[in-house]
This record gives sequence, C-alpha cells and structure tokens, in this order.
Amino acid sequence: MDVREFQMWVQQYYEQRGWSELDIFIRIGFLAEETGEVARAIRDLEIGRDRPDEISGSYLEKKQELTEELGDVLGNLTVIANKYNISLEDILLSHKNKLSKRYSE
Repeated sequence: MDVREFQMWVQQYYEQRGWSELDIFIRIGFLAEETGEVARAIRDLEIGRDRPDEISGSYLEKKQELTEELGDVLGNLTVIANKYNISLEDILLSHKNKLSKRYSE
C-alpha cells in the first residue's frame, strides 16, 4: 500500500466509524496517548518491563507491538492531515526539504 492509498483508506475507515467527526483537540489527545504507547513499547524492547503484573513477550512480539503503536500514531496524524486537506506526500516532501535546507552544506 502506498502513502496515498493509506491516506484514502484512513479517511474512509474513520468516516465509517464516526471517528472523523471528533473535535480536533480530542484527536490531539488521542495522538498524545498513542505517542505514550509508542514510548512504552520502545521501553519494553530496549530495557524490558519490571512490573510483576506485566508479562513481557518475545522480541518479535515486542516488535509487533511497536509496529501496531506506530500505526496508531500514523493513523491519528493522517486524520489530522485529512482534516486540513494536507496530503501525506506533501508532509513527507516538506519535511525532507526543510531538513535538507537546514543541514545542507
């Protein structure tokens, strides 16, 4: 799936579920929550979990958890981009150009 297909899929899926109607500030809250879950998944991969009520899986299970959490972040970012009619391709290109200009010699 390419980035355009993904962006269209997110738009359709979230609209079908009624998730696109949420206030943008609620969406930002979801993004912050998912970002925290990415941090938790990375911690589990890098240093593990030491709480007795949490069971740590295999490396592949931990990596899959991180993959899913990164997907949740990407989904929320895509909903925000869609709200403001910004293509993910434009975001990627803008970011690349900004860093290239900033750090070019």
